[in-house]
Amino acid sequence: MKKIKKKRIFLFSGILLLLIFFSMSPLIVRETSTPSFCGSCHVMETEYEDWFKTGLHRNIICVDCHLPNNNIFSHLIWKVLDGTKDVIFFYGHIYSDQITISEHGKKTIKSNCIRCHKGMVSRMNVKSRDCWSCHRRVNHTFPADGINNL
Repeated sequence: MKKIKKKRIFLFSGILLLLIFFSMSPLIVRETSTPSFCGSCHVMETEYEDWFKTGLHRNIICVDCHLPNNNIFSHLIWKVLDGTKDVIFFYGHIYSDQITISEHGKKTIKSNCIRCHKGMVSRMNVKSRDCWSCHRRVNHTFPADGINNL
């Protein structure tokens, strides 16, 4: 039983590495990191327009907040995983009209807020609160109505 489990893990890891290798050309990475690409799916049109209209954080791109930016390996792995999930959900028509964020996504966004604003949050207890509990206008709804649409 252990050999079968190890083979499956090895096979899955190999497939994942191949997927990363073949999908991570610089042109693809650059193109799929633009806000216009993210907003090209009709599901994300509202979020894209709200981000554009609010002007808050307009100088950064989607992946600056929505993907881990602690190291390139983590960034690319999550880019592939989240991108694959998004493609499957979009083309499989298994998404809801109300865009929501996962617990992993919330942690990622919070760590990116802290990374970019570390000087401002250095005296705050950021472990007990989420940034968007006070900064409701930073999310993608206009007017902001909470974390549901980050």
